[in-house]
Amino acid sequence: MPETRTRARLERIRQILRQRQKDLTIVLANIHDAHNVSAIYRSCDAFGVPRVHLYYTDNAFPSLHPKTSASAGKWVESVRHSSAEGLRQTLKAGGMRIYASSCAASSLPLGACDFTEPSAVILGNEHSGVAEELGAIAESGLHIPMYGMIKSFNVSVAAALILAEAARQRATAGMYGRPSYTEDELETLVAAWAQK
Repeated sequence: MPETRTRARLERIRQILRQRQKDLTIVLANIHDAHNVSAIYRSCDAFGVPRVHLYYTDNAFPSLHPKTSASAGKWVESVRHSSAEGLRQTLKAGGMRIYASSCAASSLPLGACDFTEPSAVILGNEHSGVAEELGAIAESGLHIPMYGMIKSFNVSVAAALILAEAARQRATAGMYGRPSYTEDELETLVAAWAQK
């Protein structure tokens, strides 16, 4: 019986990793609220985003809230960056187009962004938005169209909406049915996840 459970667990891990989108990521920039950060990690796991990039220069990275994240921090890798240029180089090495959440008139509406291409989205905190040095590394801004009096979503809600649109586009393009990892990468990750 334990052997059967082990095989079933490994197959579930393999199935989830086959759907991970290694060329889709979120950058969290100085977001200090632990509940928001935890909710973003949970959304990343749910939509198959394997890695979150962290840019914390004004605030300490908060501890993930276990109930809000539902232990997503266990399954989503965190990569820390100390400079905007270092972040840019890392994302560009992965061939990613960099978007920054923005209320500027020149920013693209969410539905106009092509998330079937390798993509990174920078999210800033709700008070000051995306820092100027991060806005400078983005190729374009993006905004979520809104039709009410309030001018912005809570950052964790915004992350979920952005990732849902990215997932919709990628699912339509059949990308969740094609593993983004090589077989060697996949087996290395399966072995690592099996130890968690």
